[in-house]
Amino acid sequence: MVNRRELLVGATAISAAAGAAMVSGCFSHRTPWEFFSEVEARTLAVLCDQIIPGDDYPSASEAGAVNFIDRQLVRHYQPHQQAYRDGLRLADQIVHLRFGADPAGISAVQQLEIAVELERKSPAFFELVRRHTLQGYYGSPRHGGNRDAVSWRMLGLAEPPLRGRAQYDLTQYKLAAGQKL
Repeated sequence: MVNRRELLVGATAISAAAGAAMVSGCFSHRTPWEFFSEVEARTLAVLCDQIIPGDDYPSASEAGAVNFIDRQLVRHYQPHQQAYRDGLRLADQIVHLRFGADPAGISAVQQLEIAVELERKSPAFFELVRRHTLQGYYGSPRHGGNRDAVSWRMLGLAEPPLRGRAQYDLTQYKLAAGQKL
């Protein structure tokens, strides 16, 4: 016969083992992406970098445009999820048929060829990627793109203050004797 203490100890051990198994399963496939697979993110990075290539300033993917698109596809851009899945699959197919490689593994000239061919075969998808890339590159960093406000610095713009978080330079104000801020 099992007493109450043994029953509770056994149930606790089983519960702990089940919880550990569930937690380990949750973290076994960690990825930085909310929507994209690793392959899709790499393919999109190639396309974004053809739209805004790097020079003295970072390229679109370096500035976080892919992160921006990824975040928005699980939020405001949900209606475009299937278009991205289909369009990125088409881009991968084009690369594999023409070069037998991964999009990130081909030269910049070949990447441009792929972007041009994708624009010809799927103009609606390419236009969607172009618009979202520009939004991610020039938009607010709080949405996942424009890392470190790089595009604003490139354009010579000051970072606009966020409502309720404005930074004030109080050194420019002279106070009369005895006044407090």
